[in-house]
Amino acid sequence: MAKKARSTQRREDSLSPDRIIEASIALLDSSGENGLTFRALAERLATGPGAIYWHVASKSDLLTAACDAIVARTLSEPVVGATPEASIRALALGMFDAIDAHPWVGSALTRAPGQLPVVRILERLGQQLRALGVPDEEQWETVSALLSYILGVSGQNAANAHFARERDADRSNFLDEVATMWSQLDPDEYPFTRSAAAQLRVHDDRVDFLAGIDLILGGISQRAAAARKGRAGVAGTKSRR
Repeated sequence: MAKKARSTQRREDSLSPDRIIEASIALLDSSGENGLTFRALAERLATGPGAIYWHVASKSDLLTAACDAIVARTLSEPVVGATPEASIRALALGMFDAIDAHPWVGSALTRAPGQLPVVRILERLGQQLRALGVPDEEQWETVSALLSYILGVSGQNAANAHFARERDADRSNFLDEVATMWSQLDPDEYPFTRSAAAQLRVHDDRVDFLAGIDLILGGISQRAAAARKGRAGVAGTKSRR
């Protein structure tokens, strides 16, 4: 009995959390959230479900841990000598690509708003906003806008790609069909949509995503500059008194 117990303990020790997380990521990538079960994970790791429960309490915890591993890797990419703006762009594009490669990450992040994966992103963005001089009272609303844009657009892009794969649809053909439909809309009722049809055919999702980040950063810079100017004006008024 003692020998069996020691053998079980050795198996549990060799089954590290890192191995479980890597196997979970592989399952999620190949089968989605529905494919991540303790039974499927046990088969992949050649062990029993009980050994996995030794390290992870629930599927929800496992999904969060897998998501956190992807986020941590993305944020660990070096951005040498980067400005705060460049760091935010790099973070945003890194998350866009990570969610594109692992579509389940987007939904996992939206269901874990207060947990470590989101906190990592929030903290990195917040530090850069402070470096940009965003006033303390505006930092929360600013970081919320950035976070919502990054996760929202990245998640939607991944969902669109998943939708196309499920239907074995070619992106160019799909966009051409939609653009053709838009170009045939009533010109009086939908003038803008008709005019955008040609751009839809050739647009690049990553380029569009970064353009949105630049729009947000432009607004942040303007507000930060206005706040600095306002503080300087107040200081000048006080000094003249």
